Amino acid sequence: MSDYLELLPAVDITEGRAVQLAQGVAGSERVYGDPVAAARRWQDAGAEWLHLVDLDAAFGRGTNRELQAEIVGALDIKVEMSGGIRDDESLEAALATGCTRVNIGTAALEQPEWCAKVIAEHGDRVAIGLDVRGRTLAARGWTREGGDLYDVLARLDSEGCARYVVTDVNKDGMLAGPNLQLLRDVCAVTSAPVVASGGVTTLDDIRALMDLVPIGVEGAIAGTALYEGRFTLEDALALTQGRA
Repeated sequence: MSDYLELLPAVDITEGRAVQLAQGVAGSERVYGDPVAAARRWQDAGAEWLHLVDLDAAFGRGTNRELQAEIVGALDIKVEMSGGIRDDESLEAALATGCTRVNIGTAALEQPEWCAKVIAEHGDRVAIGLDVRGRTLAARGWTREGGDLYDVLARLDSEGCARYVVTDVNKDGMLAGPNLQLLRDVCAVTSAPVVASGGVTTLDDIRALMDLVPIGVEGAIAGTALYEGRFTLEDALALTQGRA
């Protein structure tokens, strides 16, 4: 577990474009151009990680697999890949890009036996994405309910899940601040590290998440706020790494 907050700028892809959604709703996207250029921009700004999401695969309407592989190949930093990884074929394709780890969401809820096998086989290369409304999990691009957060957490913990990416769906893309209480609650019931996602808007939000590092928050994903210029990645990294 890191002793400082890792920042993961996000590149979310739909139809070959870099976008950000509001509350994960299809059709709400704001478009930010070429995803390869966006990824390179975050690397050039000092990022050590990139959070790379195929929204088309997450919504079950195609893939951007070749583009994802191109992005991983264009970077020298670590990449967490997410979106539509639901079976052996999509998992192996994601891992074959050379990404550092994959983030599995819907399959953890709909195919628990397959997910347990993947956790056992791939260990730290697999994170489980827990997308939450209240204490109910969301699946299939956040369009369906997927069970109780804490019941699923207990199952995944017993299977040895190495890491969770926790998203408050209602906060995502809304520039409304992260759900700190949700993160505290999750960290209280698991010893696995947690990556926070959804709502990061200001440097004060980054500071608040830094305060949760001792209880298990390892990293934070930032998307819309970076693209909209609410703060710069350089300033955020200086803060998390003690240079600000």
